[in-house]
Amino acid sequence: MSDPFFDTPARLVAEQVAGDNAPALSVSELSSALKRMVEGEFGHVRLRGEISGWKRAASGHAYLALKDADAVIDGVIWRGAASAIPFAPQDGLEVIVTGKLTIYPGRSKYQIVIERMELAGEGALMALFEKLKAKLAGEGLFDRARKQPLPYMPRVIGVVTSPTGAVIRDILHRLADRFPSHVLVWPVKVQGDGAAQEVANAIRGFDALAEGGAVPRPDLLIVARGGGSIEDLWAFNEEVVVRAVADCRIPVISAVGHETDTSLCDYAADLRAPTPTAAAEIAVPVLADVRHTIATLAHRTERCVRRYHERAGERLAALVRVLPRRDALLGPQRQKMDDLGGRLDRALERRVTVARGVLDRSAGALRPAMLDQKLSAARQRLEGIGRHLDLVHPNRPLEKGYAWVEARGTSKVIGTAEAARGAGAVTLHFIDGAVDARVERPGAKSYDAPKPEQPSLL
Repeated sequence: MSDPFFDTPARLVAEQVAGDNAPALSVSELSSALKRMVEGEFGHVRLRGEISGWKRAASGHAYLALKDADAVIDGVIWRGAASAIPFAPQDGLEVIVTGKLTIYPGRSKYQIVIERMELAGEGALMALFEKLKAKLAGEGLFDRARKQPLPYMPRVIGVVTSPTGAVIRDILHRLADRFPSHVLVWPVKVQGDGAAQEVANAIRGFDALAEGGAVPRPDLLIVARGGGSIEDLWAFNEEVVVRAVADCRIPVISAVGHETDTSLCDYAADLRAPTPTAAAEIAVPVLADVRHTIATLAHRTERCVRRYHERAGERLAALVRVLPRRDALLGPQRQKMDDLGGRLDRALERRVTVARGVLDRSAGALRPAMLDQKLSAARQRLEGIGRHLDLVHPNRPLEKGYAWVEARGTSKVIGTAEAARGAGAVTLHFIDGAVDARVERPGAKSYDAPKPEQPSLL
């Protein structure tokens, strides 16, 4: 039977075909119809598949594809649902998602709007564990060179754990039994949403405490949690916790789970303890053992000192035996002193004898006749000197009528007429006194100058 719609040749302009009672649909109308049909038919579905092309947009929404061996479907996770995912999604993880199927008209694609995402069993969780472990190990976060030595006797111990569980009680009890210490507890959630961020914040908070502050800075940290499944312990496998432990400047003991449990926190910590109780045992020594060690060391020190003293006494006694006696050491010096003493006595006697001879010779020259002769000669020389002094005395010429002239008011002696005329006022010194006079230059008239009674030296 032929179909008039398909049998009619194509025309330049579309026309209504006889027998076709369906109007032409727009693309939007068709997409909307398909969207309503898909959403009404399927509603909520659960899908299992492998994540591919995981991408988180700046808006906080996430986009991905879920695939298996034969098919692929796009998915979108709105920001609120994306922030509630309890692990870090990444390509290659097998997950089970719950959401609503819909069609995105802008691309003519069907997709799933994911409301919840879970790992597809412990196998997928272990795969995520190994993948994250390889990534962090490649960055060197687990290297042995990063490990810090634990303090032997920490003054303050910080504990990051739940404040209500048996773990904190076990740790405090064991510390009190072994070595009572100052313990600071930073309470955190150890399981469920937000637990990883709380643990990381606690570790960084302890590390940020300053020395000497109001809250003492711990010398050692213990990150602890009781046993459980890998899902229960997953907060300690989160990257934020592992990086906080690796970056911590305070030595960290990881005590997460039981001895058979292993977390990435264990690899990043400076030391792993099989249990929280064992962490407390590792953190501090036994007080009784410390006291015993101190007592033993004190006893050994005392024995060493005593033995050293004994050996020193033995060496001293041995040296005393080989040393010469006192008389043997001092005998030659004593003999030399006696010899020098005898020589000194003889030298003094000789010196006295020589001095006596010199004195005798000097005494012979001091006889009375010799002294009188020397005194007479000295007296004659003295009298001759006196006569000579009398002859050269300045007043001797004045006794003969002479006078000496000096400028008036000075002690300058005038010896020439020209000097006298230059001085003008002069003083004449005679044997019996001095007379002031005035010397006139030639040609000058003077009415009150007296006539001299006797010739002047001028």
